[in-house]
Amino acid sequence: MKKVLIAVFTIIFSNFALAQESPTSPTKAVFVELGGPGLPYSFNYDFRFDKENINSWGMRIGAGGYMVSDGDSFFSLPIMVNRLYGKGPHYFELGFGLTFFAFDHSAFEYCMDGYFDQNSGEYICTNFGSDPYNFILDVDGSPSMMGTMNFGYRRVPVDGGFTWKVNLNPIYNNNGFWPLFAGIGIGYAF
Repeated sequence: MKKVLIAVFTIIFSNFALAQESPTSPTKAVFVELGGPGLPYSFNYDFRFDKENINSWGMRIGAGGYMVSDGDSFFSLPIMVNRLYGKGPHYFELGFGLTFFAFDHSAFEYCMDGYFDQNSGEYICTNFGSDPYNFILDVDGSPSMMGTMNFGYRRVPVDGGFTWKVNLNPIYNNNGFWPLFAGIGIGYAF
């Protein structure tokens, strides 16, 4: 009987010790990304729907953009569903989603035809044209949206911490498809 009790305690203790040695991988991350679905750059929050399994479907949402002194500005809001495949710390990332964006482009309208008014000293436009805004693909106006895909590598330490990723991010809209857009990101997994 004594041997059976020792064997049972040994099995229970070893299972408890093994469970302690393999902590669950982090399922949340915050990161900054240059390029990628946020277009020029974005700050992002990524999480797994299954909080216990990093190899599951998840979602990311971010915000990015810029404003410069000559009046140009750009704002983007990338939203993607993604899945990680692999074993810590190396994962293949697959995802798809939409990026909503708005811009104010100071040269959006330009003067196609006009004349110089001698009395006022100003150039008077008689016919305005539109200069289609372009961020890799032509865009019909602002606000707008672009479809995004994600194929890449993500390194997530088993117990959290510094994480990084490199992705190929094909983008598309009603004016075309660009397969060679890419992004790189660094952040913190927890």
